[in-house]
Amino acid sequence: MPILSLFKNSTRTVLILAPTALLAGCNTVLLHPAGAVAKQEGHLILVATVLMLIVIVPVMALTVVFAWRYRKSNSQATYTPDWDHSTQLELVIWAVPLLIIIALGAVTWISTHTLDPYRRLRTAAKPITVEVVALDWKWLFIYPEQGIAVVNDLAAPVDVPIHFKITASAVMNSFFVPALAGQIYAMPGMQTQLHAVIDHAGDYDGFSANYSGAGFSDMRFKFHGMSEADFARWVQEAKASGRTLDREGYLVLEQPSEHDPVRRYANVEAGLYEAIVARSVTGRDRTVAQSTAGATDAVAQERYR
Repeated sequence: MPILSLFKNSTRTVLILAPTALLAGCNTVLLHPAGAVAKQEGHLILVATVLMLIVIVPVMALTVVFAWRYRKSNSQATYTPDWDHSTQLELVIWAVPLLIIIALGAVTWISTHTLDPYRRLRTAAKPITVEVVALDWKWLFIYPEQGIAVVNDLAAPVDVPIHFKITASAVMNSFFVPALAGQIYAMPGMQTQLHAVIDHAGDYDGFSANYSGAGFSDMRFKFHGMSEADFARWVQEAKASGRTLDREGYLVLEQPSEHDPVRRYANVEAGLYEAIVARSVTGRDRTVAQSTAGATDAVAQERYR
């Protein structure tokens, strides 16, 4: 039955290659990012994986070797039912994993401090500040130095450090641009931070990495890495909109909505971001969260002085 045999072989080949075909469509941006911080994080993933494979690969291989060598039909294999100990084997079994754990611990400890999102990047270039507000279900980006704000669109010059100040309006969220750096939680009534830099011009995906309700899956935006000239034009495009984002406008904007288009604001009311963090946009008595943004900045400055 050559035809039947050929069919079985072809079916087996298809079943083996099918997962590979599915993986071919995956975007490995975490391992090939465009940001300096994300590159170091991707390198950490590779190092940790290789260290763990030092144990995983031999164990998987030896499982097959032992199963084949000591099968019932193999009369040539040594039969030692009373064997129960080997000092040399015990040393290998315990020493190798111990050394791997020590190496992983050292690499992780060093990387955790080096890649601390609150740590300022060491560079001669002056950083730009972006105040990020996670809304239901959209992103608001305020550029205090440029005096503009943009919904669902983010940009920064290449090789210029970015200092993100991140908060949320109502529900905890997670700000994540895989090509730029790791995810950082956005929480109402407090401020988190992220320092990052983009190394290559291009358009990159950004999204929420924390479920926050019905519109979560469409809570996406584009991050544009640009030249200084292109970034200046991008800022001017926002200024040309003529719209002002004040407290009244923000209260309308923060209402839950889905599939929001990009919106640009030429001006932003002074102190709006601080009011959002303090949860006092409406003018009611400020909560304890009022001082969170300033306190977070002070702690970070003292921490890395």
